[in-house]
Amino acid sequence: MNSQHIHEDMNGKRIVVTGAAGSIGSELVRQLLMYKPEILLAIDQAETPMHDLHLELKALGVDDRVDLQIGDVRDAQQILDTLKVFKPDVVFHAAAYKHVPMMEKQPWQAFDTNAMGSRNVLKAAEAAKCPRFVFISTDKAVNPTSVMGATKRLAELLVLQSASNSSTQCVITRFGNVLGSNGSVIPLFKRQIESGGPITVTDKEVTRYFMTIPEAVSLVLEAATMGEQDDVFVFDMGQSIKILDLAKKMIRLSGLEVIDKKNPNGDIGIKFTGLRPGEKLYEELLVGENVTNTDNKLIMRAEE
Repeated sequence: MNSQHIHEDMNGKRIVVTGAAGSIGSELVRQLLMYKPEILLAIDQAETPMHDLHLELKALGVDDRVDLQIGDVRDAQQILDTLKVFKPDVVFHAAAYKHVPMMEKQPWQAFDTNAMGSRNVLKAAEAAKCPRFVFISTDKAVNPTSVMGATKRLAELLVLQSASNSSTQCVITRFGNVLGSNGSVIPLFKRQIESGGPITVTDKEVTRYFMTIPEAVSLVLEAATMGEQDDVFVFDMGQSIKILDLAKKMIRLSGLEVIDKKNPNGDIGIKFTGLRPGEKLYEELLVGENVTNTDNKLIMRAEE
C-alpha cells in the first residue's frame, strides 16, 4: 500500500464517514486518523455502537479529532444541513443494510437506506461542494439476485449517473465478504462450535470471497486517492473459498473433529440448511469482464 500517497491526500482534510459504527466504517475511522485529518465527522444511527467507538477513540487519545454524530442517511434534510455546515473535502459513504435474508423480508428498508440513503448523501456532498465522494459497494451488486444486492447496484448507478455531470469526483469501491465483520459467517461458526454444534452451511457447493477488514479498508483508501471522475474499482479477493471447507477447517483449528461418514464419532457435525432467499452459490466482482490494472496489483479499474 502507498501510505505516503494516502497521507498526502488525507492529511489536514475534513472527512466524513457514514456508517461509522459498522465493521468497515469504524475501521475507516481508525485508519483515517493515522493520516491526521483536520477533523473527521463520523455519522451513524446506531447509538450503542457509536458510544463504543467513542470510548475506544477516547482510550486511544484521538477523540479530539473526531466529531461523532447520531444521524440517519435516510433523513435527507439532516444530512444536507450537516454536510453544508461541515464542508467536507472527502465523504466515505459506508452506511448500508447488508444482511441478505433480512432485506428480502423488508425490501423497502433496503431501498430507503441503500438506494435513497446513498442518493441523499451524494446530493448533500454535491450541495456542500465536496471535491470527492467514495461509495463502498459490494460484490452482491453484480448481477444481483437479492434485494440487498439490487439496492446496492441501484446506488452504484445513481453515483455513476451523478458523476457524469457533477463537479464532485465519484469513486466506487467493490469487494466481497470481510472476515469477522458484524453478523458474518466466522463469528457464527465460532459460536456454533463453542455451543457444541452443529455448524450450519447453506449448500455443499456455496463459495465466497474473503478479505480482512483492515486490508479491505486500506485498499478503499488507496483507491480513493487514485480515482478519476467516475471510476469503479474492484479488489483482488484471491481465490473464492468453499464455505464447507471453511467450516471443517474451523472445527479442526478448535482442536475438534468433524462428524461425517468416515468419522461418525467426531465432535462437531455440519448441517446443510439450503440457500436462503436471494443468496447465490457464488459471488461475482465484475459487471462484464473488462478491467485495467492500476499501480496497486490488488486494485483493478473496472470498465463497465
